[in-house]
Amino acid sequence: MTTVPVGYGNHGSMLHGWERHEWTMWPNFCRFHIFCMILAILAVVVLIHNVHQLEHLDHSTVSGLNWITEPGDQQSSSRTTKIASKNYCGYEHQILSKRERAEEESLLAAIQWPKPPEDRIPFVRSTDPAHSDFVILNHQARFKVGDQLEVLVRMKDFQGKPKKYGGDYLQARIHSPMLKAGATGRVVDYQNGFYKVFFILLWPGEVKVSVSLVHPSEGIQVLQRLREEKPDRVYFKSLFRSGRNSETTVCNVCLPGDLPVCNFTDLYTGEPWFCYKPRKLPCASRISHAKGGYQKGLLTAAENLFFQNDVNIKMPVFSSGPDSVTVKPLRFTDFSNLKRDSVLSHQYKYEESGNLGRQVPNVFPSGYYYEDQWRPRTQWIHHFNNSVDVTKCLQGKVIYLFGDSTIRQWFEYLTAFVPDLVEFNLGSPKNVGPFMSVDLKHSVLLKFRCHGPPIRFTTVFTSELRYIANELNGIVGGRNTVIAMTIWSHFSTFPLEVYIRRLRNIRRSIVRLLDRSPKTVVVIRTANVQELGPEVSLFNSDWYSFQLDTIMRKMFSGIAVFFVDAWEMSLAHYLPHNLHPEDVIVKNQIDAFLSFVCPLET
Repeated sequence: MTTVPVGYGNHGSMLHGWERHEWTMWPNFCRFHIFCMILAILAVVVLIHNVHQLEHLDHSTVSGLNWITEPGDQQSSSRTTKIASKNYCGYEHQILSKRERAEEESLLAAIQWPKPPEDRIPFVRSTDPAHSDFVILNHQARFKVGDQLEVLVRMKDFQGKPKKYGGDYLQARIHSPMLKAGATGRVVDYQNGFYKVFFILLWPGEVKVSVSLVHPSEGIQVLQRLREEKPDRVYFKSLFRSGRNSETTVCNVCLPGDLPVCNFTDLYTGEPWFCYKPRKLPCASRISHAKGGYQKGLLTAAENLFFQNDVNIKMPVFSSGPDSVTVKPLRFTDFSNLKRDSVLSHQYKYEESGNLGRQVPNVFPSGYYYEDQWRPRTQWIHHFNNSVDVTKCLQGKVIYLFGDSTIRQWFEYLTAFVPDLVEFNLGSPKNVGPFMSVDLKHSVLLKFRCHGPPIRFTTVFTSELRYIANELNGIVGGRNTVIAMTIWSHFSTFPLEVYIRRLRNIRRSIVRLLDRSPKTVVVIRTANVQELGPEVSLFNSDWYSFQLDTIMRKMFSGIAVFFVDAWEMSLAHYLPHNLHPEDVIVKNQIDAFLSFVCPLET
């Protein structure tokens, strides 16, 4: 007997028992199946409705929401979220170990700055460099090379009254213009209106003292407030594009308001970065990053008075008496004693990494200029005055330069100075990079790449936005690998926790690199001083840079890296301060750098 397929009702009389039973159950099964389909459809409708409602909820409704994944964007790490009506700052959500927390607290304590006794000090009671003065305390003494010189600085206000509290930011140096010699001084704040500056006399001849007020304490108080309350005062933007549609939105570490955001936090380092979500385009359509601009109107009329050209920004404080001393050269016996005493007093710290030791001397100043050449006090330096010597040093090596435009100057200098080092056109935007120069004859490869956001460059393609820590993780290393980096200028507007996090990630990658390849040479270029005006002071003040530089030195001390002291090299020189120092200063930086790569045999 042929079995008839279920569903052919006209042949029901021919069904077996079990087939008849199944047929009688079919109406119930169909009803259940239809019911399930209706429930599924209703669930989809409700889900769509809820998603639609989420996009329009006010803050009070969504305060408990976490992240919302961008629909149809599963391949991207981008996410959106509703946020509170205050700044959303990724650094506030760090999870730190006890050790990391203790280090951060120690770093912040080390750079605490004394504040004025009142929140609002009238301008006439603020520090006036024209009324202030300094005096050389032991001027009558007979000085010889190696002696210490002490200077007392007395600060007064615009009424000529002595200041009773500290917190002013001073810079000081000694110099001999005819010898093109110079060195920095160490400033001590007694927090009563008096400051002492200590110098080491490092060359013979007439030595002049110069002291400058960078910012009064009342201005520093404003800078501190801006750093904590206005971390988004430099803003950035990103271009999103899909087909013919494009949108530009604002980006930052901290974003104010309650608009949805795209979360571009780095998956490996956890470095936070956010952009407001475009209206119509997905987060994955982001193609570029760029500096947006600077916020205006940050200060009140009273606060503006603390930032005036030719009044209280980098203004000289003059001596009330002689401003120079005469230094005698050392005799042979004096030199022997000085050499012995200096070795005992320099307190070297040694860190061993494999077969390569690093010396991190606790010496101030770290060096000085003489005849326009930098002379470090803790290493032998070779002055690479011709390109042949540079080529000989770099032969067979790969040199990676990571950071901002101040270390890009090293790439530009070396490429211009060494004839055989030819830049390979990568089609990169000018001043942005990445850049690469090659010397095929001597097997030299020189590369520059900017650090990841925040970075105030013109347009950078998102595919080229790389974090230094991630780049270091991809380098094998070895005796023919040289790495130099700097990172500071673009972090000046952010709370210090943002900077500490970035350095912590970089340091972790350096330690890993040196662990697997201890012969790798790693060099840190410090920050440098720059020309300041009323507006620049609010975003890139030397005071901001000084604090970042202090943190950088502390966080990288104790590991096997070298330092090029660009801070002292820019402050001690006679040329005007510049964010991008002149070639004579860059050349001395390169000499110090290459002397670590190819140390002199001693």
